[in-house]
Amino acid sequence: MIYLDHAAATPVSEKAKKAMEPYFSERFFNPSAAYQASVDVRRDYEAAKDRIAHVIGAKGADIVITAGATESINLAFNAINPGAEVLISSIEHASVFEAAKRFKTKEITVDKNGKILIEDLKKKLDKNTEFISISLVSGELGTIEPIAEVASLVKAERLRRKLAGEETPLYLHCDASQGIGLIEVKVGRLGVDLLTINSAKVYGPKGVGALYVGHNVKLKPLVVGGGQELGLRSGTENVAGVIGFAAAIEEAESHLNGERKRLGLLRNILIKELEKVPNIAFLGNAKNQLVSFVPISVPGVDAERLIFMLENEEIYVSTGAACSASKGIKSRTLTAIGLSDEEIAGSLRITMGHLNTEENIKLAGEKIREAIIAEQTRTAK
Repeated sequence: MIYLDHAAATPVSEKAKKAMEPYFSERFFNPSAAYQASVDVRRDYEAAKDRIAHVIGAKGADIVITAGATESINLAFNAINPGAEVLISSIEHASVFEAAKRFKTKEITVDKNGKILIEDLKKKLDKNTEFISISLVSGELGTIEPIAEVASLVKAERLRRKLAGEETPLYLHCDASQGIGLIEVKVGRLGVDLLTINSAKVYGPKGVGALYVGHNVKLKPLVVGGGQELGLRSGTENVAGVIGFAAAIEEAESHLNGERKRLGLLRNILIKELEKVPNIAFLGNAKNQLVSFVPISVPGVDAERLIFMLENEEIYVSTGAACSASKGIKSRTLTAIGLSDEEIAGSLRITMGHLNTEENIKLAGEKIREAIIAEQTRTAK
């Protein structure tokens, strides 16, 4: 198997798996119970939260554990009331688009590489805007967004409102799920009020995520009950999942520079092979793109057929975000960057990670090139 869809899911690392194991069996206790065994588990759980938070430059008390990025994003939107004015980029993940439907939403235009246009943001950010949500990295293109620059605009607008005696709040949320482990993610440097992270993208267990909540933000809970997670996310804590998340995110952070360099070399190998394909277009700008991403488009080729052809060779790639690709929905992201229907139909998202080596990337490049050319030959007849 050659797995090239790390942006969709990553395997649980051995370190994370080993850290989790005791909490499925001998340390299974409910952390809310009063006896010592549970108190010990509570201590481990809170320590794991501290470790997760430390990676993003925060404290354990600043984060709320969720069941993944989607819940984290939905909880972030609970900082405001229905009917509030919201700004999101035109290439956000479906979870952001769906959460934003409850509000008066404007979309920030992006350029041909998927980078938000700051000038367009300036035009659309007005005195009524209460919430801005922009992903740190595009899940389809790997484009890295200028979040710190957006934060500066937010800070200036807050100051203007204060001096004008206006009381409308303004919060900046960022989904950093795709960036963790390959670029540095620190809430202070980004200047965000709310930040989403996801265990499943950093070789931790699925179904675990977190939301960083700045001290200036007052959230309303999505899930009510026993009052866990400071009353913002009730329910018995997923101790094993959080322990695994902590181990995985720390491991990813410690290897960040080395892994980024390694994947950069692999990307060069893959691109060199794919450049031999007639009419191929590499999407995004490599200078402002996560090194693990190689999104491509070959007009006139059916990407769905390519996926099945490559699957027969045990090579796994994607046509875009997994939740959209599985439903056959045309990519909103690729439409937003100006691709035609033909270019979208011929697009693949190739994302590399721990399971890739120089050897299997070179082989994958050859097999993908052969599959595309075979399809080009078939459709030309």
